Amino acid sequence: MRKSKIFVLDTNVILHDYRAIRKFRDNNLVIPVTVIEEIDKFKKGTDALSYNARGFMRELDKITAGKDFGAGGLPIGKDLGWIKVEPNHPFTGEFAEFFTDDIPDHRILSTAMWVRENNPDHFVALVTKDINLRMKAKAIGMAVQDYLTDKIQDDHIEELQRELQTMTVDGDVLQELAYGRDTSVAWKRIVPVKPKANQLFKLRWEGARDEIVCARYDADRDRVVLVKAHDAYGIRPRNDEQKFALDALLNPRVELVSLTGGAGTGKTLLALAAALAQEHDYEQIYLSRPTVILGNQDLGFLPGDQKQKMSPFLQPLMDNLSVIKHQFRPTSKETQRIDSMLAQEKLIIEPLAYIRGRSLGRCFFIIDEAQNLTPHEMKTIITRAGEGTKMVFTGDIFQIDQPYLDQWSNGLTHLGEKLYGQPLFQHVFLRKGERSELSDLAAKLL
Repeated sequence: MRKSKIFVLDTNVILHDYRAIRKFRDNNLVIPVTVIEEIDKFKKGTDALSYNARGFMRELDKITAGKDFGAGGLPIGKDLGWIKVEPNHPFTGEFAEFFTDDIPDHRILSTAMWVRENNPDHFVALVTKDINLRMKAKAIGMAVQDYLTDKIQDDHIEELQRELQTMTVDGDVLQELAYGRDTSVAWKRIVPVKPKANQLFKLRWEGARDEIVCARYDADRDRVVLVKAHDAYGIRPRNDEQKFALDALLNPRVELVSLTGGAGTGKTLLALAAALAQEHDYEQIYLSRPTVILGNQDLGFLPGDQKQKMSPFLQPLMDNLSVIKHQFRPTSKETQRIDSMLAQEKLIIEPLAYIRGRSLGRCFFIIDEAQNLTPHEMKTIITRAGEGTKMVFTGDIFQIDQPYLDQWSNGLTHLGEKLYGQPLFQHVFLRKGERSELSDLAAKLL
């Protein structure tokens, strides 16, 4: 019979996913008391960390209702292992000389080693999302691993970036697609296997390899349809990927759009231009982004009132709005309309934290820098969508500012992996930078 393993959880695992204790199957868990002390510091607040801190303590309180842990811990639930809160244990022997600083990471690591030494018949590992702590554990021979439950595999990420297929087809197929009565063809004339909903194609024919026709599989019509170059509030696509992105943004049947790509690929600009072009179809346009503060400083450290505090975080969004306004004269009706929408709060630019609790019915909601969201935050935002709402998430999964998220575990990656192929969802990976020739050169070579 297989012996259950024992996992010692670090604070960041719980703050990342408060239900993590129910995701280790029949294995047993140890929570160092230092973790409880650290979680206590996060229990007040409105951000995701505070939400997870409170959620974990409620879970633990439910498990321990009317009981104490005792020597063997308490069962977590049906078909799950047991859980125990373990007092701190100091380093022993030579390790006491290696880690002289009394910090939470060292107390958690020393407790994990104590658990291993006192359970010689079980595999014991420390689970942490902190890379530095993992390196320290490896240096002294302690088994350690990342929290893997919500990580997306590398091949799935690569698949999302390759969702755009380039294919060579017969000239008569492209003739019908590009110039036919309804600019569509049966999918069997292009691919042998039925495509996923909103799967994208670049099609060319022999003898004209430089000429590309963009197409998309429309699940409602069960046909591959032509993707045309749309104009949105003075912004036109500069490459094929931007053409696909703008097509998705302007398609009312696609209610959830994910745009990923590096700096300068036009993700936010295209989303905002599409929102402005469709403003008559929505009651409000929200443009928002997560507030990620370096050094874990609270906004209270910044001078000024609420508007002044948030200005540095929102300036990139204002920059994109300025680019659109500069397509027109200052006295044009388009520029005046943007100014009017801002004054009347039909166009609202504010941090994601201040969206909490608001109704998201009949609005065009753009979330920039979405790679800094956790999978739980992503789910929380999307499940607030009301009737007639369109949501657009933009970001670069290789430029993450949150310390315990990476390209495999962030919410934007999860969104693309979990919803790819759903008729209401479309993902586009933007490859080419269009900000400037200099910006594109730097992105490639530096």
